[in-house]
Amino acid sequence: MISLDDKKLELTYPCQWNYKVIIDAHVEISSVTASVLGERDHTVRKSNNSKNGKYKSHNVSLLVHNDDDRHEVFQQFKAHDHVKMVL
Repeated sequence: MISLDDKKLELTYPCQWNYKVIIDAHVEISSVTASVLGERDHTVRKSNNSKNGKYKSHNVSLLVHNDDDRHEVFQQFKAHDHVKMVL
């Protein structure tokens, strides 16, 4: 098995970063992105619905400026009440 524990992701900033955001099916992704990103430029692409229809996922892409920015957006999505998971 290959271990990547000692490896650090090396990115050249600024760069486009994609988040897969999984939310409750009754929630509009636009309300989640508005809450987390405000007026920040981003694109949203619908991804999948869960088998039972309880959740839906979207790919959210935006320009991140550094590691802190990338992690902060991730944490804000993760902390949102209607977000079940962020990848």
